[in-house]
Amino acid sequence: MATSPPPRWAPTPSPSRPLWGPSSPAAGSDSRLLPPFRAMPPTATGEAQPPAPPAGDGGGRSGTHAGFDGIIAHHPEDDDDQREDIRRGGGGGVFITWEDVWVTAVDGRGKTATILHGVSGSARPGEVLAIMGPSGCGKTTLLDTLAGRLDTNLRSKGDILINGRRQKLAFGTSAYVTQENVLMATLTVREAIYYSAQIQLPDTMPVAEKLARAGDTIQEMGLTSALDTRIGGRQTKGISGGQRKRLSICLEILTRPWLLFLDEPTSGLDSAASYHVMSRITGLAAREGMTIVAVVHQPCSEVFELFHGLCLLASGQTIYFGPAANATEFFTSNGYPCPPMTNPSDYFLRTINRDFELENEETRTVSKPSAADEAIETLVSAYKSSNTSENAKKEMHDINEMGGVMLRRKQATFLTKVLVLTRRSFVNMYRDVGYYWLRLGIYISISLCLGTIYYNFGYGYDSIRSRSSMLMFTGGLLTWMAIGGFPSFVEEMKIFRRERLNGHYGVSAFVISNWLSATPYLVLIAVLPGAIAYYLSGLKRRVDHFMYFTLVLCSCTMLVEGLMMIVAAIVPDFLMGIITGAGIQGIMLLNCGFFQLPSKLPNIVWKYPMFYISFHKYALQGFYKNEFLGLVLENNPGVGDKTITGEQVISVLFETEMGHSKWVDFAVLCGMIVAYRLLFVMIIKVVDILKPMFKGETFRCHSQCK
Repeated sequence: MATSPPPRWAPTPSPSRPLWGPSSPAAGSDSRLLPPFRAMPPTATGEAQPPAPPAGDGGGRSGTHAGFDGIIAHHPEDDDDQREDIRRGGGGGVFITWEDVWVTAVDGRGKTATILHGVSGSARPGEVLAIMGPSGCGKTTLLDTLAGRLDTNLRSKGDILINGRRQKLAFGTSAYVTQENVLMATLTVREAIYYSAQIQLPDTMPVAEKLARAGDTIQEMGLTSALDTRIGGRQTKGISGGQRKRLSICLEILTRPWLLFLDEPTSGLDSAASYHVMSRITGLAAREGMTIVAVVHQPCSEVFELFHGLCLLASGQTIYFGPAANATEFFTSNGYPCPPMTNPSDYFLRTINRDFELENEETRTVSKPSAADEAIETLVSAYKSSNTSENAKKEMHDINEMGGVMLRRKQATFLTKVLVLTRRSFVNMYRDVGYYWLRLGIYISISLCLGTIYYNFGYGYDSIRSRSSMLMFTGGLLTWMAIGGFPSFVEEMKIFRRERLNGHYGVSAFVISNWLSATPYLVLIAVLPGAIAYYLSGLKRRVDHFMYFTLVLCSCTMLVEGLMMIVAAIVPDFLMGIITGAGIQGIMLLNCGFFQLPSKLPNIVWKYPMFYISFHKYALQGFYKNEFLGLVLENNPGVGDKTITGEQVISVLFETEMGHSKWVDFAVLCGMIVAYRLLFVMIIKVVDILKPMFKGETFRCHSQCK
């Protein structure tokens, strides 16, 4: 009876050394396509092989993803070719080594806690290195250290070399996929990948080739069936968790980076989904010559067999570093054999996990450590004196002798990035009801209330107060509600931070594109509600005066947008950000000259500088001049003349500055719009400069670090 072929998810033995060979000259320098790999014959593994791909695939890009489950033979002569390619500074991949890396956390009171204790290791092209260990052992800290993404309260010491040199990872050299899937919920999978391809891939690449690259990436991650499904978020469910993870990986491998960091790519997935994700990642590393370092939390046995290298940590110390296939033998030789029919990764983590040790004083004493503590101490000592450790050191030494410089890859021009980001942001704002549409509805409701409450002012003495109150509410309190779109903007800021850290674009492109995409919506929520309130209340019925009214109202909404961008850069939490933004606007509003006349404001702080930096001051004065100049109103009965001019009203009663026209006030508002956006850029840049100073490149070890 003929045996049926194994299912696609059937595990295959993990190679212990690189699967990757140098690029084929025929593939082209940009695409870095590799020649077809030879499948290992069945006799070499003792297992049945998956069915071969159809002949029509021809080993091309569009069909290679179907063969990820197979074993790829390693050509020993490739190692020398890789090293020679690296020495020439070519596209031979990235070898990364880290030696004696320490990481210490420092709190506000100066107390320190060591997270990593002198760990060392390396990763090579074509391999997937898995970093494993119990929770809190320093896995993600090590990954962040290698990627240069440590928080400001963490300080590091040690040598991290790229191809044997201290050098920064330029665009296209590395990418980082975070554990949290930071994606734009309103886009479909197709749109997210295509927009990202246009941003990252260079303009010299034809559009058809960009689309082909995006299509290949979609196939590699198995997302073809979800192309036209929205990603989903707060409002809609969208794609599944596994598809989100694969999409996050898709967005970062469009440029085929030489070095890919993955933070728990299998978190939240079942065993089958985890295997499919990791098998595609392993196949991608083999075919593209990528160096992949992944933090993996307790993988199933099938996933574990896909790893080439294993870095096992416990309490910040190295338990084992070497080929994943040899880890079981290492544990066995040191008195901790893995039971039959047991997942090795489960056994490793259970052996060195001391979080749930019994704390009963009757069964545990100071002189007798827990079983996990004893296992950690034994395995750490055994690894330091083992041949595995010596081999790892020798390999690091050989890699460090290479000395190659990483070259920055080409990407889209600044103009292309701005246009694509503008289009993407415009689509996001259009589909996100909470961004502008809900605000527009509320604005219309409030404008109807204003128009009916102050319906047809007239020209009596009481209309002076009604006009000023209505204008103040429109210029101040109505624009105050712009903070309602802050949560949606915070989500967009998260995407900006992720893409900026991976080198997709800079802060200038983001600011300009956000400005351009938001302007049509801001104009709409200024013109439509403004027209309702303007004509119902009976303000000057002239087109030029109405145009000025809407221009000032629109500039105020843009100012609030810029202000909330600054708040988001400093306070990323949306709840705290709303409170902070509302507080700042409230302080400005109190000192704009309406609630207290400018001559009555205390000079220190409230008048100098708050009165002059409050944008409400210039908006209110512009509104006053636009409405009152040229009006003749009835005076208070029994006080002087029967009539009073609008100029007298605003200069005497409201203490409006009359030394300049209303267009100067509008020009100041426009200048403040630009200033707020520039301030946002400066804050981002300053944080980039100060972060290494706070974090420090090195730290002085304490006694426990020696």
